[in-house]
This record gives sequence, C-alpha cells and structure tokens, in this order.
Amino acid sequence: MQQIQDYISRVIQNVERVIVGKREVIELLMVALLSEGHVLLEDVPGTGKTMLARCMATSLGGSFKRLQCTPDLLPNDVTGVSIFNQQNSQFEFRPGPIFVNILLADEINRATPRTQSALLEAMQEQQVTVDGLTRPLPRPFLVMATQNPIEYEGTFPLPEAQLDRFLLRLPVGYPTQKDEQTILVNLQREHPILNLRPVEFDPADNPQGLDGLGLLLEMQKKIWDIHVDDSLQQYIVRLISATRSHPDLALGGSPRASLALFRASQALAAIRSRDHVIPDDIKYLVPYILTHRIILRPEAELRGRAAAAVLADVTSNTPLDLEEHG
Repeated sequence: MQQIQDYISRVIQNVERVIVGKREVIELLMVALLSEGHVLLEDVPGTGKTMLARCMATSLGGSFKRLQCTPDLLPNDVTGVSIFNQQNSQFEFRPGPIFVNILLADEINRATPRTQSALLEAMQEQQVTVDGLTRPLPRPFLVMATQNPIEYEGTFPLPEAQLDRFLLRLPVGYPTQKDEQTILVNLQREHPILNLRPVEFDPADNPQGLDGLGLLLEMQKKIWDIHVDDSLQQYIVRLISATRSHPDLALGGSPRASLALFRASQALAAIRSRDHVIPDDIKYLVPYILTHRIILRPEAELRGRAAAAVLADVTSNTPLDLEEHG
C-alpha cells in the first residue's frame, strides 16, 4: 500500500500549493476519488470550493468543467443534445459538460428537480442516456457539487435519493488567521493555479508509464484488496442498523450507506499506508458519510438535536466486539 500512499501524498502536496490549510478536506476528496464516489461540498461562498475542484483536476491531468446551476438550466444542458446536420442529413450528438473527469456542479440546489435528476444516472452508473442511446462517461468520473447552507431562497432542496448518491458531504470551513494571511501573500501578483502542473511520477514507481488518470484507475482497483476483518464488517452493519432504530431519527442509513462506509474506510486505510482497516477509520468517516443520509424526527429538531450529535451518540453506543454486543 506504500505505492498508493506515495501517489496520494504527491497529489495532495501539489493541490496544497494553491489550497492552503485544508489538508483534511483534500485527503477526504482523495478518499472519494479512490472509492469512485462523489462529493457534496457545503459551505458559504468564497471558501475555495471551485478552486479545490480545479486544482484536483489539474494535479491529476484530467479534464474539468464547471456547471453553474440555475433555475432555467435544462437536463440537455447537462447531458448534451442531438443537433441535425443539414450537410449530411443526420443528427449529431453534442456532448454536455458532464462528459468530463471532474464536474463541478456549482450551487446544485438552484437547479430544478428535473435538471438535478439528470445527474442521477451519471453518478450511479457512470453513463448517460440521451435520445434512447446510452453513452459511457470518461473515467475516472467525479461530481463535486456545492451548495450554500445559509441561503435557501429560490432553491430546490436535493431529495434523499440524490443525496444518497454522494459518498461524502464535506464542509470546507474558513481558514485560520495564519493560513488566510498566507493566501493574501500567495495572491499578490498572480494566482498560483496559473502555474500549477500535473503531478509527475517517478518511472520506478510507474513502470507502465501511465499518466495521472491511468494511475488513479489502477489505484481504484487495488483499494478492493484492503482487508476488512469480519468483525469490522459486522461493526459497519451494526452502525447503520442503529441509525434505522434510533428514536431521534425518522430515516436511517440505507444499504448504500453501509457500502459507502466499507469502501471509504478501505480507501482511507490505503491513504494512511495500511493494508487493513482499523476501527478508527470507520469512526472517523461516519459523520462525513452519514450526516446527509439520515433525517431527524421533527420532535428531535424541536429539542435542538443535530444530526452530528445523533451520529456521535450512535457511534459511542455501538459496540465493536460481538461478545460485548451480546
């Protein structure tokens, strides 16, 4: 697993040339990439969400497009459209912005539900169907969607089915005062992203001569080899099951949540240079994977309960050992 750890470290260091003081967020974004998942970035404007997506695409040598979601955005504006060519009397498909390695869906909750649903097939099956024809998307494929948690006027909240497609929900957060001063210095003459280049890899670590995207695809396959002990598999299932029976929750995690926690814990273990998952990997990922997959009961909200507090309660009260459980 040292190869995966070295690969991820080089990508993270390259992104940090532009994104200052957000190593944890960048690491979690790499967890999503290795897990073939998608990320919902939820924070106030100006915290670097768009820049983070651009830096990640540049570092990997992949393609990047930004989709500004608005109420008048149509599904064909996302997936593409067939246009009649009068010269050859045939319809030609013009791919939409979704045919890319990293798609930033900015302010996704400002798009109508019909347009939001255009992303469902792409996020789950890495393909889109237009005019009855199914077309595969480039690989790797990552959707990074953003939404502003403090402004809801004129928005269309994402339905649970769409939220469940996101592997992680991440807050970016404000930088520390020291990091913010560093940002000011870095931006004095020109933006550092203008000089950002794809990560180059030592031929000794890359005998196949793959580019950054090819290496990432190889790493995604290797993640499945990370060992998850039977007791930890049972622990994941008990955690998700506990959310379904918690008195403060109207909706708990689905089986997709169990798979997300399993897969992401494998990726996190590999990033931390281990060939096996430990309990701390699972506990660390619980808030990022489950917060957007549960719904609080109205009476719990009236008591001031928050999703994060409920998940902390679930984690602390779910035993790890079967003997302890029994």
